[in-house]
Amino acid sequence: MGDHDEGMTVRAVKTAGIDLAASAPGTALAIIEWGEWGARLSSVDVGVGDGEIVTAVADCAMVGIDCALGWPDDFVEFVGRHARGERVDQSHDEGIAWRRRLAYRETDRDIHARTGKLPLSVAADRLGLTAMHCVVLLDLLGEQRGGAVDRSGRGGVVEVYPGATLRVWGFERRGYKKDAGVRDALLASIEVDAPWLDLAGHRERLLSSDDAFDAFIAALAARAHERGLTPPIPREHEDRASREGWIAVPEGRLADLGPAREMV
Repeated sequence: MGDHDEGMTVRAVKTAGIDLAASAPGTALAIIEWGEWGARLSSVDVGVGDGEIVTAVADCAMVGIDCALGWPDDFVEFVGRHARGERVDQSHDEGIAWRRRLAYRETDRDIHARTGKLPLSVAADRLGLTAMHCVVLLDLLGEQRGGAVDRSGRGGVVEVYPGATLRVWGFERRGYKKDAGVRDALLASIEVDAPWLDLAGHRERLLSSDDAFDAFIAALAARAHERGLTPPIPREHEDRASREGWIAVPEGRLADLGPAREMV
C-alpha cells in the first residue's frame, strides 16, 4: 500500500508491564506505545496502587504481569486434603520428587526446560504474599474487561518472566536487579538491537529502580505475546494453565517486535 491509501488509519497500540510486589510501594508499571514509527516508553512509575494500575491499563491491548497467576493444581489438592483431615496423596511419587511436584506449576517446568531458568515456586518460595495481591488485581482487571481473566494468557492479560525474556533475547546479565551499572549495559544492548525503541526520558528511572526495569521488560514481553511471538500452550496443558497460569516467554529476538502498521 502506498502513502496515499484512503480509508485507512494508523493507530498506536499500547502494552503494559507490571512488576508486582506484595503491596504498592514495590509495584512498578510501564506502558509502551507501538506504531509505524516504532515504540515509545510513554510512562514508568514505581509505587503504584491497584486502582492506578486498572485506570492506566484500560486502553492497553495486552498487560504483562510479572507474578504467578495461580498455584499448582497438586499443591491446591494437597492443601485441601490436609484442611479436610484426609491423608495426602503420595500414590504417584514421594519424598523430594513429590514435594517438587507440589511446589512447581506445569509452566514452571516448561520454562525451566526451555530456558534453563527455574521460576520461584509460588507454593514454597517468597512469592506467596505477592500472589495473593495478584489475585485481587486479577479480579479488578476482570471487572474492568467484562469477565474473569484467563490465566493462560488467551485474553488481554498474560503472565511474563522478565529474567527468562532477557535470556531468550540474548541480553542476560547476572546481577542486574542489584547493580545499576549492569542495567545500564543491558539498556545499551537493547538500544542496539531495537533502535526504533524510544525510552523518552525514562532511562534514569530504569537505572535507579530494578522494579521499573522489570516492568519495562514485562511490557516488551506483553507486546511479543500480543503479536503472537510466544509459543502456544501444549494442548495437554491447556486446562491446567487456565487455573495455574502460563508464562509467556518470547521466541526469536527483540528485533522481531520492530515497527509494524496497525490497520483499522
